[in-house]
Amino acid sequence: MTVTDRIDRFAIDPFGADIAAESARLRALGPIVPVELPGGIPAWAPTGYDTLKELILDPRVSKDPRLHWRLWPEIGEHPSWGWILGWVGVVNMLSTYGADHARLRKLVAPSFTQRRTEMMRPRVQAITAELLDALDTLDDGGSSVDLRAGLAHPLPMRMICELFGVPEELREDTATLIAAIMDTTDPSPEHAAFVQEQIGSVLGALIAHRSEHPGDDLTTELIRVRDEDGDRLSAEELVYTLLLVIGAGFETTVNLIGNAVVALLTHPEQLAAVRTGEIGWDAVIDETLRVHPSIASLPLRFAVSDIEVGGVTVPAGDAIITTFAAAGLDPVHYGPDADGFDASRGADDHLAFGVGVHRCIGAPLARVEARTVLPALFERFPDLRLAVDEKELRQVPSFIAFGWQEIPVRLRA
Repeated sequence: MTVTDRIDRFAIDPFGADIAAESARLRALGPIVPVELPGGIPAWAPTGYDTLKELILDPRVSKDPRLHWRLWPEIGEHPSWGWILGWVGVVNMLSTYGADHARLRKLVAPSFTQRRTEMMRPRVQAITAELLDALDTLDDGGSSVDLRAGLAHPLPMRMICELFGVPEELREDTATLIAAIMDTTDPSPEHAAFVQEQIGSVLGALIAHRSEHPGDDLTTELIRVRDEDGDRLSAEELVYTLLLVIGAGFETTVNLIGNAVVALLTHPEQLAAVRTGEIGWDAVIDETLRVHPSIASLPLRFAVSDIEVGGVTVPAGDAIITTFAAAGLDPVHYGPDADGFDASRGADDHLAFGVGVHRCIGAPLARVEARTVLPALFERFPDLRLAVDEKELRQVPSFIAFGWQEIPVRLRA
């Protein structure tokens, strides 16, 4: 089908205002549903756990738009599609297929092994303690504090910036760039142009800084690879690999930490079970990733050939979004209470980190950070509670990211 075909498409909410409800409405329409992404981009949305997992693992599904997206040549004809270029118009692990993907992943993956990540734990603990001390000074006994700004955001941001040698003067711009890419509410050409300009200026400045001041960091290492062998890593791939790994390395963990805190504060009986040891912190993290995955839907994958899904044919060349939120809330897989947070259910088979060759290489670091900060926070502030009603929390403006703009809390009774 083409963008001019007369087909009823479900319009995805660009603000992601109620991702759980939207997932339920899609699920009622079938195992895979034709949808319209912001700006009018046509795609397919899998609605269940098994369907999504099968598609992710299917070799007939690619992540390379240059090879397999039928509408790739038309992007320039649709100004409102420009926002997607920050996701698929790049050349990194997220948008490559087969040998190219394996080559790029091999350059970065060794730095995120379980062993290497464990070596970072003392630094995670030190930053956590420093941030909790700073939070403590903000509480005058009556006012609320924003836990996202004071803890959930700066911990993974500082860790990934130290890992990649991002200098202090570039960190705010780096955070602004990633937030702009995650924001799917503005499909205008101006927003797309801003994102592309920021990619070049911010990451260009990082590469220039580390070229002049090499250090013991991953940016320096990737620059060395580029300089030694452009076939292993080209200049373009260097920029976009940094964009992917730095962005994914902190933004997703921000939401993991924030979502877990909100889930526990709104389920006090489960928080009590965690405090007594009846429920472990790893179970809390897995259930958070199931119910509130940091990435709700990831664009885009592409059908290499016609694919039959539950009696529906996805034509070769069509786009598919990776619907982690819908998969995690699937009642067929997780039972009739799938939409409820229950850390005792044992949801360690969730797909939030992906599966197969594209599984998130930063998953071990995200777990170390969440596993460190969550118990430390609740031990430091045993009377921690939300300062607003849960219904007043605002989702970040994105159908991709799944998290809260602010998390106002009171630290003490």
